[in-house]
Amino acid sequence: MMTLLQSILPLQVQLPSVDEEAIKAHTDSTKAVLHSFAETLANDPQTALHHLGQDAIQFGLKVLAALAIYFVGAWLIRMVKKWMARIFERKKTDKAMASFINSSVSITLTIILIVVVVGTLGINTTSLAALLAAGGMAIGMALSGTLQNFAGGLMIMAFKPFKAGDYIEALGYGGIVTSVSITHTHLTTTDNRRIILPNGALSGGNIANFSSFGLRRVDIPVSVEYGTDAAACKAKLLEIMNADKRILTAKQKGAADPFVALQGLGESSVDFIVRAWVKTADYWTVRFDLTESIYTELPKAGIQFPFPQMDVHLHQN
Repeated sequence: MMTLLQSILPLQVQLPSVDEEAIKAHTDSTKAVLHSFAETLANDPQTALHHLGQDAIQFGLKVLAALAIYFVGAWLIRMVKKWMARIFERKKTDKAMASFINSSVSITLTIILIVVVVGTLGINTTSLAALLAAGGMAIGMALSGTLQNFAGGLMIMAFKPFKAGDYIEALGYGGIVTSVSITHTHLTTTDNRRIILPNGALSGGNIANFSSFGLRRVDIPVSVEYGTDAAACKAKLLEIMNADKRILTAKQKGAADPFVALQGLGESSVDFIVRAWVKTADYWTVRFDLTESIYTELPKAGIQFPFPQMDVHLHQN
């Protein structure tokens, strides 16, 4: 252990001296160049100015070349973005995915263009790349939550659990998906509120998509009082459902005929279940209308709804 520490400690002590020597050598070389130019300017001004002019011309040419590369590169990036936008439009790619890919490609090409322009000016790009890497690491650590949402957005766009226009329930909220961005998903509730959900939690949570299929089943529990004729009640409920043209039958692929069954015997009621298949777009209107029809039509047929009741028996000693 002592041998290992002895071999490490000298290395740790020598590192600062190497950096100081490098900085001192760089400073000395700069001073030497300036001193040499000053001596040349004092002894032979014409030659010094001639060399200075040549250096200025070379630097000017580098600047012109860098500007030309920048403008041509920027034009090419715009052309690439327009070309990708046309491809996405022709392929009918999801808008969120198209925007993400377009932005990523644009940012990547812009960074490459800047590095090329800086290299054209004669600046060492190795230190620039190290600076960009360090800056990217610092930004990544500061924006860890945003990166998680970014990854969640990638998962959502890859697996497509929902799309714009779907009605979903997730993270305790329900609404119509209006847009899916890289980091967040926007919902509009039925009472016109905007809900913004982070993609990180959304991609890792439970999502109920009510718009995935074209058909949905309406389930309505119906309770009637004890003593009701079960067969008559079932016949009346079927009659109410058959009167609604929006309710589908087994002739429709994926649907089934209207169904009524005695589901259970409660403390104060006889419980039936009513099931009907409808188009997804008609789900809520059919559910509300069917509930109202059951409430108004059953009493007309002599079928009454129950009230909570308790039987009390008195015994006299």
